[in-house]
Amino acid sequence: MDNRNFQYMFLGFLVAWLIVLVYVLLLAMREGRLKRELERVRRMVEKR
Repeated sequence: MDNRNFQYMFLGFLVAWLIVLVYVLLLAMREGRLKRELERVRRMVEKR
């Protein structure tokens, strides 16, 4: 029984880290898009 509990604990730990990893990657992608958008707006403002 202890071995099964350890396996579930390990799987839970692995799933938690995967969720964190996906969240961080999504934040990084969103930040990149936001920086590009801000750069585009800055260029538009400078042209005027």
